[in-house]
Amino acid sequence: MTKKLTILMFAMMMALTASAQFEQGKKYISASFSGLELGYNGTSDFNVGFQAKGGYMLMDNILVLGTLGYNHIGGDDITPDRFSIGAHGRYYIIQNGIYLDAGATYKHGNHSYNDFMPSVEIGYAFFINRTCTIEPAIFYEQSINDHSKYSNVGLRLGIGIYLFP
Repeated sequence: MTKKLTILMFAMMMALTASAQFEQGKKYISASFSGLELGYNGTSDFNVGFQAKGGYMLMDNILVLGTLGYNHIGGDDITPDRFSIGAHGRYYIIQNGIYLDAGATYKHGNHSYNDFMPSVEIGYAFFINRTCTIEPAIFYEQSINDHSKYSNVGLRLGIGIYLFP
């Protein structure tokens, strides 16, 4: 009986603390040093990038984000360095930390490389403490220019900070 009560109290405490994590009015930032991106596309052997993100919770579980980024592409790619700017929306599923992200990014590189890339992402916001998260995610970016060469799939690992209203 004591074991059942302990488990019930633990579950109630988890539900109460989880419900306040993704509430309306919170601000979100992800430092540029934390957005490590490892990916693959048709023209490169290795892709490493860094992103800075900032966002605002429009309503409970709905976050809008702006992003700035830099990618270095290895291999035979004609544009080894790319800069990007984008806008995304994120939906947190039932307060458990799993999120779905969709958005679009404009990428620019030397040699007149310009691309508009819609993207989708699924990830998990693992809370280290009340405001700081580790956020692993899997993403896919679809190139408008050349689907087979520039579309990108990969793993992203970030650190997010949720600021109270």
